[in-house]
Amino acid sequence: MSNPTTQSTTSTSTSQSPAPAPGTSVSTSTGGGALASSQGATHIAETVVAKIAGLAARDVHGIHRLGGGAGRALGALRERIPGASTNVSQGVHVEVGEKQAAVDLSVVVEYGVAIADLAAAARRNVITALERMTGLEVVEVNISVTDVHLPSEDDDNDGSGEGEHRSGEQGRTSSSSRVQ
Repeated sequence: MSNPTTQSTTSTSTSQSPAPAPGTSVSTSTGGGALASSQGATHIAETVVAKIAGLAARDVHGIHRLGGGAGRALGALRERIPGASTNVSQGVHVEVGEKQAAVDLSVVVEYGVAIADLAAAARRNVITALERMTGLEVVEVNISVTDVHLPSEDDDNDGSGEGEHRSGEQGRTSSSSRVQ
């Protein structure tokens, strides 16, 4: 039986990923370390990859928050519960294989930030963090911009709802004055 194994290894030696010889370690293409060796294998959970990606994305200047509307609403409720922790993987979806990972981010950006530059910085930060910490090759980081955060939203959101009413009244007043 060792002959077929030797033959298949020899025949696949021209392919990109030849089968490893017994007792040798398999390392990722990034050179970050061995995820499998003769001493055992390391499996990294999707939740770990999602947390790392979420924290790396939040470090990028211009990203206000991660997550879509419903996720942010749940996060706001969670933050009001005493003792509850922030979900750092909110707005992050990952797929993790043996050697590779793919990441999808949903972000809210600050008004005035160049979105293309922000996306490039977020990709670079997420890829660097994941490849350094996990040894996985990050094959893609898809970014979905779900909203733009306006500076006035911080001023108006004091919980009373009065700020929204006032801005609505101001809008009607200026609108009706333009019509006259």
